[in-house]
Amino acid sequence: MALEEIQARISLLLQEMVNQPEDEHEVQEQLREKLSELRALGLPLPDDLVELEKQLDAGFVMKT
Repeated sequence: MALEEIQARISLLLQEMVNQPEDEHEVQEQLREKLSELRALGLPLPDDLVELEKQLDAGFVMKT
């Protein structure tokens, strides 16, 4: 998958998190998947997405 396509999908996922909070868990899993794709391609992750991923992980720890 091309970098631009991954970035576009991440942008859509972030918008879904805002617009459809009831699907939050599914969207978070999809976001993690896209970030993993970037890592697999050896591409650097934007700092703000790395921070978001950490916050999502912390949120799941507190919810369980």
